[in-house]
Amino acid sequence: MPSLRALHSTRHEILLVITQPDRPGHRMKVTPPAVKVAAQELGLPVLQPEKIRDPSVVERLRELAPDLLVVVAYGQIIPRDVLAIPARGVVNVHASLLPRHRGAAPIAHAILAGDRMTGVTIIRMDEQLDHGPVLATRETAIGSREDAAALTSRLAEMGAELLVETVARLDGIEPREQAHAQATVAPRLRRDDSELDWTMSAEEIDRRVRAFQPWPGATLPSSRGRVKVLSGHVEGDRYVPDVVQTPGRKPAPAKQVLGDA
Repeated sequence: MPSLRALHSTRHEILLVITQPDRPGHRMKVTPPAVKVAAQELGLPVLQPEKIRDPSVVERLRELAPDLLVVVAYGQIIPRDVLAIPARGVVNVHASLLPRHRGAAPIAHAILAGDRMTGVTIIRMDEQLDHGPVLATRETAIGSREDAAALTSRLAEMGAELLVETVARLDGIEPREQAHAQATVAPRLRRDDSELDWTMSAEEIDRRVRAFQPWPGATLPSSRGRVKVLSGHVEGDRYVPDVVQTPGRKPAPAKQVLGDA
């Protein structure tokens, strides 16, 4: 969303916004993607195909003949037929310092790995996952208490700013090949990643609690059963929950819910 709004505010002509179809959300209510909501607020046309490689989508893009295609957290591999359409190529805003953390969940995996630094990278896309040459990067430190939700928001704004700067000087940038031998993979998170236990080190629990916000969340066993831990901190060799949530309840201070458990 920040990238879309940033491009629009800098007077770039946006011919079409492509995003995912509306999906069931909270309590199975069909919910539009945030990008669609933003595009409609800006008065931009929206297309929501199940697959970007659908021949009708490819033909629509050929008819529009865009100068540039920008991809931000789209969630699908862009096929060769689409990559070949824009006169100035396809650029991607990725939320890590490539080649580290290629894949669907780079922000969570940066926290899980205990990285002190992360950032955003803008690449010229090719047919492989997060593989293309680098156009620009920007670094930032990961806060010791920062969770994935907060870091996602911060990197989205940083990426939008860097995207606008990069597009403005695109023709003068010499793309830089990634150090492919140093690549790491950040696969999509799974629901069962949320299951933690007290045999893990305090540091590992802390990283997982922060990495799994807002999804899939992190749960730990207690005398009250399993509770979702929303935040906490490390004291010596112990992990201390600060805010927790039990099923059907609102978030509450851990001491209030768990007592001395």
